[in-house]
This record gives sequence, C-alpha cells and structure tokens, in this order.
Amino acid sequence: MSTPTSDQEPRFSVLGYITIIRDPRTQLVVAVGGDDRAAGILQTLGGFVFAPGPRGPYHCQPHDLPVDQQRQGATAAAHGLLLAGFSVHLDPSLNALATPGGDRQAALRYLDELAERARQATNDREVAAVLTEIATPHDGLLPRIAQTLVATWAPWTQRLEAAGQKPALAEQLMNATSRLSSHARVIEKIRDQAAVQPTRTAPASAPPVAVRPRAITPFAEQEEAPWEAWLTRPATTSKSTGVL
Repeated sequence: MSTPTSDQEPRFSVLGYITIIRDPRTQLVVAVGGDDRAAGILQTLGGFVFAPGPRGPYHCQPHDLPVDQQRQGATAAAHGLLLAGFSVHLDPSLNALATPGGDRQAALRYLDELAERARQATNDREVAAVLTEIATPHDGLLPRIAQTLVATWAPWTQRLEAAGQKPALAEQLMNATSRLSSHARVIEKIRDQAAVQPTRTAPASAPPVAVRPRAITPFAEQEEAPWEAWLTRPATTSKSTGVL
C-alpha cells in the first residue's frame, strides 16, 4: 500500500520483514522478524514454535519434522504472511511451489530428503525402506549410478582404441563400476535382512547409546551377476563388440 506525498514519491507501509531460512549449522528451519500477528500465522500455518534466543526471540519448526513437511509448512506460512501484508524472504530450498532450477537441484533435494529419512529412522524396517531406494535393482541409486558409469566407459574405450591409445583409465573405471555393482548387491542383502527384523521401540527414558566409530574395510569381492559379466571382459575384446 502506498500514499502519494507532495513530491509524488510513493511511501510504502510495510508491516514487518520476516526471514524464513534453514540454519546451516543446526538444519533447523527458523523465522526471524515480525510481530505478534506474524507469530500467529507462523504457528498456525507453518507449525513454528516460539523460541527465546540470546539476541531476541524467534520461531523455529520442531527438530523431528520431516523435510517435506518443513517445506510445506514454510511455504504455507510465507504465503499467509504475504497475504497479511508482511514482507517475506523465503529460502528457495524451502519453497515447495517453486519450479526446480534443473534436474540436478531436484536430485540434490531428493538426496537431502533421503538422508533426513535415514536420520529419523526409528526401527530396522524404516532403515530398510531407505536402503531400498539406494540399492534396489535397476531403479536404486547405486544401480542407476552404475548404469551412468557404464554409459561413460563404453564410448570412452571405443574412442581411445580407435585413436590407437591404450584405454588404461577406462579400464580402471570399468573395474570400479563392477565393484560398485557388487557393493550394491551387498547393501541389497542387508536391506532384505533389516526388512524382516522385528520392530522394537526403545523406552522413552532409555539413555542414548554411544556408537564407537570403526574403520571401514572394503567389501569382499562378490560373484558377478549375469548382466555384469561383460563388464570384466579384457579390454582387447572391446573392438569386436561394436556399439554397446
């Protein structure tokens, strides 16, 4: 809303400026600014709660709110505040209505949501659900990555051989891709076992269990699946295969 002045310059009446962002340190979705009316909109539409801070009060969403609900709540609160006349800055990553800036950004958001589901898992079956998306055959993340690496390796090898060069680096990529596929099968077996574990809920009063980190050792070599047998062929046979 604006009111013309004697010099014809508009004067804007802004009820308040509110910033809704994700704190990079704590990953909390926080809202700063506004008045009591804005606080009511944040709490009603966005699921925010009041929080006192050393530099003044602010609002934040609960720690255990899933990522998709965080985005929906932040978007609903931002639109409600705009309709009420507030000026709002909404973190683009929290805008559930925004058109993705590209496939890469959409993929990164998916990975963030998957990681959040893993962090919030309360039993083995919920862990298994996350592992399903990571290692399920054909459509899992790891098999898809392996397919992309194969699509990289095959023409790379052909170009090098056509130029009379040794495809040493391409062979290393082929071997790494084969190992990645083997690891995906190991994770799939872990998923299968986790999915059938009985669901147990820890008592609310139970103290957290400290997990001692341990060194990660490479997986043992696994037997190749039938569809992967061609991955480990000697590079010298690739000339006779034509286009893969």
